[in-house]
Amino acid sequence: MAQPTAAASGQFAIGGDLTVNRLGFGAYWASGPDGWGEAKDRDGALAVLREAAALGVTLIDTADSYGPHTSEQAIHDALAPYPKGVVVATKGGYARPEPYAWIPLGRPEYLIQSAKLSARRLGVETLDLWQLHRIDPKTPMDEQFDAIATLIREGVIRHAGLSEVGIEEIEAAQKHFPVATVQNLYNVVNRHSEAVLDWCEAHGVGFLPWYPLGQGSVFSNETLHRVAAKYQAKPGQLALAWLLRRSPVMLPIPGTSNLAHLRENVAAAAIQLADEDYAALSAIGEARASRRG
Repeated sequence: MAQPTAAASGQFAIGGDLTVNRLGFGAYWASGPDGWGEAKDRDGALAVLREAAALGVTLIDTADSYGPHTSEQAIHDALAPYPKGVVVATKGGYARPEPYAWIPLGRPEYLIQSAKLSARRLGVETLDLWQLHRIDPKTPMDEQFDAIATLIREGVIRHAGLSEVGIEEIEAAQKHFPVATVQNLYNVVNRHSEAVLDWCEAHGVGFLPWYPLGQGSVFSNETLHRVAAKYQAKPGQLALAWLLRRSPVMLPIPGTSNLAHLRENVAAAAIQLADEDYAALSAIGEARASRRG
């Protein structure tokens, strides 16, 4: 059987005019362990990025804090000049002074400088999608959102998004610029952002679930294994297939440093879940929510 491509996941237009295949790729793993330094196998990381593009992945997610900077540089070195249709979405708003330190930093001058330097590292004049990695609680939100509006107005970024936010924060940002995407933690097991996803769907905002496979934690779920066996698939593939069916604005970005795992993830785009199997997988998160309640 031929390897399915990411095109089987369907398409979504970010910001209404930037069309990507819905199954993307998270390039955190193109940096070093725990997001610090160079990837242990940099040549291997470049090979995975090239294979992702060859398999029809047109949305690649990264951040200036991954490395810091090494993930963005790896994407440039692997793919520039970028194949037609490939969108590199990056993020800014974290300072990384040392390993394991992730410090929200939303001062306007820092955000503006971060976006401009990301464009330089990626080798583009305009960033197709730039997302605020975290809202800095020490800087007024309006100042952070005004900085993003400035970046759009000056042509540094085309579309802007937010990460780890609630509906009130999205609506506050909308007063300053059109929010094109939201990137929150979400997967078949962890569904704390359900209300945000529903809001995004109602407003045509792309939703990028980070940790779409829970860094492997979803693989231990018995229901996933049982349903996966019916499709002769891996549990992770069913978790991605569930996400793709969950909402038309869903843009999963599973990452990996392994070529075989990449091909497995992309093949999930072609899995069409039967109604009863979708319902069984949906119940995983509902059951966990009930136990927490």
